[in-house]
Amino acid sequence: MNPQRPPEGPPRKLVQGTRAWRWAFAVAVTVVVAIGIVLMFLLTQATNNRELYERNYGRLFALNMVVAGALLAVILWVFVRLAGRLRRGKFGSRLLVKLAAIFALVGLAPGVLIYVVSYQFVSRSIETWFDVKVEGALDAGLNLGRATLDTLSNDFGNKTRGAGNQLAETPDTSAGLVLERLRDQLGAIDVVLWTGSGQLIASAGQSRFQLRPERPTPQQLRTTRSQRMLTVIEGLDDPQTAINNSRIKALAVVPQPGLGLLAEPRFLQATIVIPPTLVTNLLAVQEANREYQERALARGGLRRMYIGTLTLSLFLAVFGAVLLAILLGNQLARPLLLLAAGVSEVAAGDLSPKPALQGKDELGGLTRAFADMTQQLADARGAVEKSMEQVSAARANLQTILDNLTAGVIVLDAQGHIQTSNPGATRILRAPLETYQGKPLAGIEGLEAFGAAVQQRFDDFLNERTQQGVDHWQQSFELNTAHAGESHANIVTLVARGAEMPGGSRLLVFDDISEIVSAQRAQAWGEVARRLAHEIKNPLTPIQLSAERLEMKLAGKLQATEQAIVTKSVHTIVDQVESMKRLVNEFRDYARLPAAELKPVDLNALVADVLALYAREGDASRGAAQVPVRMELAPVAPKILADAQQLRQVIHNLLQNAQDATEGRGGGEVVVRTQWNEPAKRVRLIVQDSGHGFPEHILKRAFEPYVTTKPKGTGLGLAVVKKIADEHGARIDLKNRTDQGVVHGAQVSLSFGVAS
Repeated sequence: MNPQRPPEGPPRKLVQGTRAWRWAFAVAVTVVVAIGIVLMFLLTQATNNRELYERNYGRLFALNMVVAGALLAVILWVFVRLAGRLRRGKFGSRLLVKLAAIFALVGLAPGVLIYVVSYQFVSRSIETWFDVKVEGALDAGLNLGRATLDTLSNDFGNKTRGAGNQLAETPDTSAGLVLERLRDQLGAIDVVLWTGSGQLIASAGQSRFQLRPERPTPQQLRTTRSQRMLTVIEGLDDPQTAINNSRIKALAVVPQPGLGLLAEPRFLQATIVIPPTLVTNLLAVQEANREYQERALARGGLRRMYIGTLTLSLFLAVFGAVLLAILLGNQLARPLLLLAAGVSEVAAGDLSPKPALQGKDELGGLTRAFADMTQQLADARGAVEKSMEQVSAARANLQTILDNLTAGVIVLDAQGHIQTSNPGATRILRAPLETYQGKPLAGIEGLEAFGAAVQQRFDDFLNERTQQGVDHWQQSFELNTAHAGESHANIVTLVARGAEMPGGSRLLVFDDISEIVSAQRAQAWGEVARRLAHEIKNPLTPIQLSAERLEMKLAGKLQATEQAIVTKSVHTIVDQVESMKRLVNEFRDYARLPAAELKPVDLNALVADVLALYAREGDASRGAAQVPVRMELAPVAPKILADAQQLRQVIHNLLQNAQDATEGRGGGEVVVRTQWNEPAKRVRLIVQDSGHGFPEHILKRAFEPYVTTKPKGTGLGLAVVKKIADEHGARIDLKNRTDQGVVHGAQVSLSFGVAS
């Protein structure tokens, strides 16, 4: 609501607003001066108290920058306004400029004097905070500590080399006892005897309790062989653990007995702990030297901070002078400037309430009349804006509805160019339609056929409407939304509805019914499987029994040739009946798959259990011809909600398909992998084979029953997997594995939700 004009008297609210502005301006000036005083106080305290300076340096520097920036911005803003007024020839501008210049010069002279004196004081006093003798003493302490460590390291290396000479005549079998004696002799915590290739021969000390002791690197062995001895200091890199983990490790060559050129050299490695006192002192000297160097390097920053604060003081002086000039000049030319500013604002379209003076002279009355006129104009424009807001709100509501529709909505022109679309259309078509506005729908990659069919359907609809009076058309479409470079198919079934909008635009509304179509197909195939299982299974057993009885009755009554024909025929009948029974059982399993009982299941443990069965079956029956299966389990995988028995069936079906696809491919293998996607809270099961992959026409319908590439397959394996995945609420994906356009196998993945 716009403020209403009082029926009588001056606009008191405007006058009160002017007074409030004066108070706000006075408070702002007071705050700025107070901040300057606080800064000077902290700077004075930091000069005599280095600890206080270090503790408040960051805040002091930040506060300096904020205040200096604010003051500079205000001063620039004031001068820009004065220059603008002067350039536009506004009344009173020259008077304001003269007053501002006079008071600025009055404040600048003492400020410059204080600045010069303080600058000299700061530049000379900071250098007295640092002493060259202290820096030299710290460097000498560091060198002394390093020399002590080097002496200790060289002494221990020489002792280790002497101990290695004692092992020259000792065979590898009895080296353990000698190493115990050498460890006591050297005072070492660990002694190890290595071969030239880094293999452990014997050890004494801590390494005896380690499954895989740390081996010397090949570079260390080569250096030791050339120099006969090598020492390494470890554990000093981390100050947190250096006192307990610092040690010296020496590596020496054990002389070879005799002159054998083919004998492999041996290396003696010994480790001692560096005295904690020495490490503590060395770290203390190093830390003191580091802190001193950091403070020495901060001298320049400290000097710049002091000079910046002094510069801020100069800004304060100039700022106060300029403000005083503006206040005095404003009092002299205020009525005319107020009226001129109001006229300029109204000319620019600003009809906000204007300030007015309460004086009884003619200028005060003129400002009140101008404020009343501005208020009337503002009321009229407010009514117009309210009507416009209602129109904008209705448009925003319509846009919100379109954005939240699950169905896709696209508005096309008569030539099929996209005018607008909603997020639902982008989601269903999997194409960034916003970037294609103004371009034809048929020109989008992957949607060429769909766009052409929609355009043709609109053309046919316009002809039918003229002849038959229909108001819309409806048709289903099937399109592949896979992009270039993807080897898996994304078949989407759409039901689309089109109509013509006012102005010649065309409205296209469509929805994704792929899941509905898939569910209908699965239900229909399940009914077919149930009927086939019922109709076929009943006569199979009588056929098998009759054939076996016929063979038994004719046994011994026919000649050898005829008997062989009968026996072969009966065996053929029995084998085919068994195949039919297996086929019927698969039909029955697909049609009568029980509802899943979801419970927390450890997917890693279940995969390992199933693959263990495959390994035993391969050793017992299939031998070396079995396709190898490699298992890659995620280190951390939470339990998922699943039916363990049905999940076993899924893994068996996928492994059988993968092995059948890989069989006959030299060097091929099947990989079973689990992955934990923590951001999405999903656990993924992946089965990869090294076969020929799926043909394009099979890849599009691989999860439908009776779709297979095997000569003797039923095509129910992946259909059962898809049905179980749907029962578990899992997402299943199937694609070919490609490398530079060449197919190297297929991959099936299922993504499960974790148990809460």
